[in-house]
Amino acid sequence: MRHGMSGRKLNRDKSARKALFVSLANALLKHEQIKTTLPKAKDARPIVEKLITLGKRGDLHARRQAYAFLRDDKVVAKLFAVIGPRYKERQGGYCRVLKAGFRYGDCAPMAIIELVDRDLAAKGTDSGPTADKKADADEE
Repeated sequence: MRHGMSGRKLNRDKSARKALFVSLANALLKHEQIKTTLPKAKDARPIVEKLITLGKRGDLHARRQAYAFLRDDKVVAKLFAVIGPRYKERQGGYCRVLKAGFRYGDCAPMAIIELVDRDLAAKGTDSGPTADKKADADEE
């Protein structure tokens, strides 16, 4: 019987599942809105909310705990400089999971997970090679 067991395995072992949630948390904190499958979004939500709570605390120990999980200097800096102060007055509930239909091909239920008072300009910023090409085109 599986009484009292929380969380999903998502067809991954423990290390792959942890890497998945690190990646989802990094993407969500960087872009403030991402599209993923519904079970992944539901499981990533409490992880991201705990990270935002660390960002609200703002002390050195909280910063080190966030870095130990995220392993990205830019995302941790944004978490403590932008996102943490934004939610200083809010007592939890920083993320929203919206159902977004079904994926073509395997009919997996999709969802959009986003921060509640998100910055609309943050979506798609620093998204890899496309952002680099755009920056190079602007310089010329």
